[in-house]
Amino acid sequence: MLKVLRPAIARVLTPVGQVLARTPITPNALTIIGTIGMSAGALTLFPTGHLFAGVMVCTGFVLTDMLDGTLARIKGTTGRFGAFLDSTMDRIADAAVFVGLAAWFVLGGHDKVLAGVAVYCLVAGALVSYAKARAESVGLKCDVGFAERTERLLIALVATGLAGLGVPYVLPIGLWLLAAVSTVTFGQRVVAARRSAALLEAQSGEAADGTRAARLNGGAARELDDAASGGLDDAAGGGLDGGAAGSGSPAASPARAGRGASAAPTADHRDAAPGG
Repeated sequence: MLKVLRPAIARVLTPVGQVLARTPITPNALTIIGTIGMSAGALTLFPTGHLFAGVMVCTGFVLTDMLDGTLARIKGTTGRFGAFLDSTMDRIADAAVFVGLAAWFVLGGHDKVLAGVAVYCLVAGALVSYAKARAESVGLKCDVGFAERTERLLIALVATGLAGLGVPYVLPIGLWLLAAVSTVTFGQRVVAARRSAALLEAQSGEAADGTRAARLNGGAARELDDAASGGLDDAAGGGLDGGAAGSGSPAASPARAGRGASAAPTADHRDAAPGG
């Protein structure tokens, strides 16, 4: 949903990335620093009730983490391991946020139901990300859904920050809303993956039918060729036999006549034998 804001965010972060590109800092180092800072802030400030301060710390390190992609593009060091590391570190940071909130509800908020909702948001968010990663790993399209990682994190941090400022009911509402949209997004991605798989199977079936038809057509053509070749051979053989018979008929006639004359009495003798 917030993809439309990415070009604007990139324009804001590009000057900072250009400054960092002149330093020895690498994109992977920024990713790790952002994850460590966000996890430390969430796990130390949220459980103790310092919700607004924890949100400020997490927000600062989220921006730091967003710089890794910009820095990688500027330095020309984008790669598969960087994408893997960034995705893995995101899961760790998300877990820290929701574990910190669950700890606050158990220790200071005294609301085990909301603690369970926070844990559910953590699990649902992980499933949303896993569904997309797994679908793409097997060649399926799954880039859909209302609440991606940015939207989920925004809802959680805004609700937590307002609660830290004393706004009532905003954190429970935010967590329940997050649980709902995460569930819907997971369902959307499962459906999208199923449709993509069905489309690929249909395309594979059509390709197989085309290959089978081509083979049948090729076999029929070969049979026609063989039949035509056989007909020509028979015609040629018949012509040769006819020529040979015509050229040898004068010499062969007396012999054939003699054989016919000698064969007749023998046939008469065999016919008369049963009667005697």
